[in-house]
This record gives sequence, structure tokens and C-alpha cells, in this order.
Amino acid sequence: MTSRPLARGTLLAATAATLFGATIPIVQRAGTHVGPFATAATLYLGAALATIRLRVHPSPTLPRAASLRLLALATIGAVLAPSALAFGLQNTNAFHASLLQNLEGTFTLLLAWLLYREHLSKRVALAVSLMLLAGCTLVYAAPSTTAQSLSRGPWMVVLAVMLWAVDSTLTRPLADLDTVLVVRRKALLGVALAGLVALTRQEPLPTPSAALVLLLCGALGYGVSLRLYLLAQRLMGAGRTGAVFSLAPFVGALVAFVLHPSVPSRLTLVGAALAIVALWLHSTESHAHEHSHLVLAHEHAHRHDDGHHTHSHEGLASGHAEHSHWHEHSALSHEHEHGDDLHHQHPHP
Repeated sequence: MTSRPLARGTLLAATAATLFGATIPIVQRAGTHVGPFATAATLYLGAALATIRLRVHPSPTLPRAASLRLLALATIGAVLAPSALAFGLQNTNAFHASLLQNLEGTFTLLLAWLLYREHLSKRVALAVSLMLLAGCTLVYAAPSTTAQSLSRGPWMVVLAVMLWAVDSTLTRPLADLDTVLVVRRKALLGVALAGLVALTRQEPLPTPSAALVLLLCGALGYGVSLRLYLLAQRLMGAGRTGAVFSLAPFVGALVAFVLHPSVPSRLTLVGAALAIVALWLHSTESHAHEHSHLVLAHEHAHRHDDGHHTHSHEGLASGHAEHSHWHEHSALSHEHEHGDDLHHQHPHP
């Protein structure tokens, strides 16, 4: 059985958060004179390019329902959310904009609980409360570049965070499919939709040097990061993955501080301290108990070293190789550490 799936998922989500968070202040600098939808299109073009060299399963197809879901998610997460973030970054400080991203973990966790009934312990509930309080504090403390944009800059960042929380939560069913194909399709849809809006609005396009920076940010912070995020969701579920992804704001704030050293306000420090405590509560959580699996038949990407896929078939050279096909599960009762993955969506008291 795969040891410590929560630890593996936490590592994947933390890496994804680091890649995404580090791009926030860089996108602000590179996209200063670029239209928000043009920025989104360039970022997701980079994400699409990042999947070129990655392999997909022998039969890279998505179910019709998954394709329709992906179209909706591309509109939310690859067009509206990055465009709102780009606008917000042009009207607020990169340091504070990065810290405002901590609200995504809170929104994602609550949505995962509401939609999928993922397990929400008292420890996680406390962390969510602290993260929400931290986000409200940071919104109040975040300055804008002009008096006219006082109410727009930070709140556009918050809007982007809320949209990405919806996107991340509704992406959960896609995490058990071919992650490379999901990232590629979503990125290409984002490029097409955001690019069309940018051209219709006649937005300023990035210069060659700015485009290169945005493409690189898109490849790492939106392409590679999204695939790691999906793999983490596969292990831990949407809520826990979103919670660990709350590391992203601090990475972004650190990069912003290095690029533009300044003295943070007391409210900013209070908000950051609350968020750090909340992240610690999330990252030190463990979840293990005796549980039962019912007879189940389905298809999804899986390996044969996780203790739940013990079937055998020809043509598989190694049990550690990921593959996808229709398979059946027998009834099973055991105890081990687990998250809210596809096979552990049982109810809790």
C-alpha cells in the first residue's frame, strides 16, 4: 500500500503552490501595460506549451461529460479568474495581492465540504476560520495605487480567488482522468476564449520580452502547477489540496518583497501571522481509521501499489506504472491513513 498518501499529496500541492505563488509579482511586473484578457491568454498559452513533451495515456480521450465540464472550467479558471487577477495586480501592491490569495484555500475547503461532503474536522474548521479572518484583515490593509481604484484592486484579486476556488472544486472529478490531457485541453480553451475577448476589446498586447516572461510564468505557474494540483487532489480530495495550496500567497509575498522591499503594516503582519497558524494546522493534520469499501466498478487512472487496485491483467510491465481501464473492486475493510480520494468518500460521524 502507498505509504502516507496525505504526505505525498501535501508535497505535490505545496510544490504546485510554490510554482503558482512565485509568478504573482512577476506577472504584475510583466503585465503592467497589457490587457487583462491578453495576459490570461498568454499565461495559458505557456501552460499549453508546457504539456507538449509530456506523455498521455495510450488512448487520450475524455468522456463527454468531462469535456463539457472542462469547457465551463476553462471559462471560469482560465479566462475570468486570471483576467480579474491581472486587473487587480495593476491596481494594488503585489505583496498584498499575493497574501490575499490565502482566501482560495478557505473557499475551496468550504465548497468541497458543501458539494462533496469531504470530511471537515474541528482542527480544519479552526484553520478555515483563522484563514478567513486573515484574508479579511489583508483586504482591509491592502493599499491601491490610486484613490479611484481603492475598492477595486484588492477586491478584484479576491474575485479571482473566489473564481479559482470554484474552478478548483469543480475540477475534482477530472483529477482521476489523464492529468496531462486535462491541463492541455483546459489551457487551449483558455487561450482561445481569452484571446477572442482580448481581440474583441482591442486590448494592448505584450511586447516580445513581456510575452516571453508571461509564457514562462504560464508554463510553470499555470501548467506544471495545475498538473501537480490535480495529482494532489487525486490523493487528498479538493478541500485538503486547496488548504495546502494556501502556501502560494506566502511564496508570492516573499518574491514581491525581494523585488520591492518595503515595510509591511501592522495589519499585514497580523493577517500573515493568522494565515501561518492556519497553514500549520492544515499541514499537521492526519486522518486514519478503520473503514469499509463496497463492491465498485469504474474507470480512472490508477496504479497497482496503493492497496486498492489488486487486480491483474496482461500488458502491464510494472505495478507502479499509471494506466487507465475499467476495473472492479471487491468488498474490503481495513485501516490506514487516507484523504478524500475517489475510494475514500465514506461518511464520518
